[in-house]
Amino acid sequence: MDQRHLLMHQAMLGDRRRIEAYDRALAGAVDEDTVVADVGAGTLALTALALRHGAAHVYAVEADPQVAAVADRIIKANDWDDRVTLVVGDARLARLPRQVDVTVCELMGNLGPEEDMARILRTFNRRNLRPGGVVVPERVVTRLAAVQFDDEGWGIWSDDFLGMRLDVVQELVEPSAHLHFLSREPVLLGEPAVLVDTARGDTGLRAARPLALPLERDGTLHAVLGYFTATLAPGIELSNMPSYLGCNWAVFVWPLRHTRVAAGDTVHVRPRRPEGPAARDVTRWRLDCHLDRADKR
Repeated sequence: MDQRHLLMHQAMLGDRRRIEAYDRALAGAVDEDTVVADVGAGTLALTALALRHGAAHVYAVEADPQVAAVADRIIKANDWDDRVTLVVGDARLARLPRQVDVTVCELMGNLGPEEDMARILRTFNRRNLRPGGVVVPERVVTRLAAVQFDDEGWGIWSDDFLGMRLDVVQELVEPSAHLHFLSREPVLLGEPAVLVDTARGDTGLRAARPLALPLERDGTLHAVLGYFTATLAPGIELSNMPSYLGCNWAVFVWPLRHTRVAAGDTVHVRPRRPEGPAARDVTRWRLDCHLDRADKR
């Protein structure tokens, strides 16, 4: 078993806010007559929640054979053989023995869409979810925001840190995409813009649209952040912005050379997603970016 799988699931299972949000969403969707599909079931946390709320049966769908082997051990250890059916394989190809009442899934990446959750669910649900069935989450939105950091992350490389200049370090550090857990909330220089919204039919970033980020205050532009907000059920949201204690998702950071900006300026951005399996690694994405000054004199 690749230990990286277990470390990843260890972090996800330790994210209490994530577990509690899904628990509340499933409490309102599941009863003793409900048949559930857990898509991307992993180590079966969402399956366990569905069973705790009385689900009649859960189909746990997992594509990774190594992770599925762990799930199988968990099913046997908990004597769930009569209540949980493990389905090993690509969810987009799965045909369950019967239609389900609820599909639950947690395939949000750090940016949101990089694990293709919306595309996977659309195909899976077309075949396996009964008409009028419930999907958790019901909506996922990815936003981009122009920010000024509060003395952390890329914002550290400033011209006044503890009375010394560190801005020269920017010449040595490649401004490439990376993941960051915020310890302090950054300053939003303008309203975030929506990049992907599953409610409008977006399923990913294969043809990402350019976005304009109008700036509403003066400041120093340090980076463009990418993050997601998932609406699991009405009134129940889960987001990685701002970061919180125990959050297993980092925000996605595109660092920019520190630039003084003013209200009325506009940052134009367009993400570039690599093809193939590399698309799941958001640190290999790129961002086209340019700044339009309000005062062009």
